[in-house]
Amino acid sequence: MTNPRRLAFIALRDVHKGAYADVALDRVLQKFNLPDCDRRLVTELVYGSVRRQRTLDTLIDQFAKKKSHQQPQDLRTILHLGFYQLRYQERIPASAAVNTTVQLAKENGFSGLTGFVNGLLRQYLRKAGEQGGSTSLREAAPTTTLSDRGAEEKNSLLLPQSPVPSPQSPVPHFDPLELPENPVERLGILHSFPDWIIQVWLEQLGLDDTEKLCEWMNQSPTIDLRINPLCTSIEEVEAALESAGVLVRRIPHLPQALRFIGNTGSIQKLPGFKEGWWTVQDASAQLVGHLLDPQPGEVVIDACAAPGGKTTHIAELMADEGKIWACDRTPSRLRKLQENSQRLNLQSIQIYTGDSRHFNQFQNTADRVLLDAPCSGLGTMHRHADARWRQTPESVRELSVLQRELLTHTSTFVKPGGVLVYATCTLHPAENEQVISAFLAESPDWQIEFPCGVELPDSTERTPQGWFKLWPHRQDMDGFFMVRLRKTNNSE
Repeated sequence: MTNPRRLAFIALRDVHKGAYADVALDRVLQKFNLPDCDRRLVTELVYGSVRRQRTLDTLIDQFAKKKSHQQPQDLRTILHLGFYQLRYQERIPASAAVNTTVQLAKENGFSGLTGFVNGLLRQYLRKAGEQGGSTSLREAAPTTTLSDRGAEEKNSLLLPQSPVPSPQSPVPHFDPLELPENPVERLGILHSFPDWIIQVWLEQLGLDDTEKLCEWMNQSPTIDLRINPLCTSIEEVEAALESAGVLVRRIPHLPQALRFIGNTGSIQKLPGFKEGWWTVQDASAQLVGHLLDPQPGEVVIDACAAPGGKTTHIAELMADEGKIWACDRTPSRLRKLQENSQRLNLQSIQIYTGDSRHFNQFQNTADRVLLDAPCSGLGTMHRHADARWRQTPESVRELSVLQRELLTHTSTFVKPGGVLVYATCTLHPAENEQVISAFLAESPDWQIEFPCGVELPDSTERTPQGWFKLWPHRQDMDGFFMVRLRKTNNSE
């Protein structure tokens, strides 16, 4: 049962029944004690097959008589694994990809269809060979690691930190995948995104940049850390990691940030983690804290705080002096925040459970408020293998209503003259620009403030309106929207 492809199939079967990809993968990896190389392969096959689902379905549609949605679900999953290995895994020989997929079919109730599975995959290879002169056809093959926004600290620590290596080779001139001419459908099928997401990006970026963004979103996520200046220095952390054989590099404009290069092994076992010297947090998320610019002795409210990456950053920036109310309606995620603050030895954070839209006790009490609003996460889809399939235009509309309600109410927490930072990790205007524009139209006592002394990465989009947008393919970090607002002193 410890065959990596069998375990990947088990996890994918759960995903197709509704489980989140990371949860299904965690469940499998915890149950079996696998060597690191097998853990990396299982991770790659699961995340890759989920991420590339639309492309893989299109290949089934193209080569089989029955469309992908007409296939038995388990057989469709098995075919996904086969096509994924053939198309995206350069290090796996084509013969091994075909033979192991046929074996999976035989072991899972499809003995009578092993000839169909074998023929389908070899038909793909033959077409590649006939057109391109080779049976080795792979696109640029992104790799995957665990990390997500909700997991700024979920370094699992159960999952491998480095995937199976996949050389980044150019897409061949002769590709068996047949694509339509319509640019939305073409990009959606080639890079495996729903058409509506492609359309949202095209309207903002144009064709060339949208394709670059698609390619970036299918790459392996990086893992960044934020050093805790209250108990160490960036030089000390660099030296400790280097002594453990772990490579890092600094990230421009972020004084506390380091980015891991290559394999790290278990995050929790690295020097300084247990001691609270550092925590995992993406570079984009670190920028939010600097934009808020909290000062020692202030009262700060983090309105949607869990799991605590930005909350603990605020405490560090305040030298742990003052009071931070960390609010969230999910007790389990707040427990994670409490664990993080204890590990980092922070004393200024007070946890408050509940929905920030319903709090009245905080009116006019805060010097600064951070509203890191719940969002569709379209800026971090490289970290969430299945996010692109879970979000819909309808869910975005529902989130935008929630965001407006949160912004309207949490703005009452701010004292006259105080600051509110609104941030999301999405790239959808309905959750960003439109939310802020509507709020300002209804709130004459608020205005956008251009912050002084905050350095932003090169090519960050700073609009005339005053908000900031980080495009992943330009800044090489998670996609984020952020804006700093100030409440006028004459506000009641």
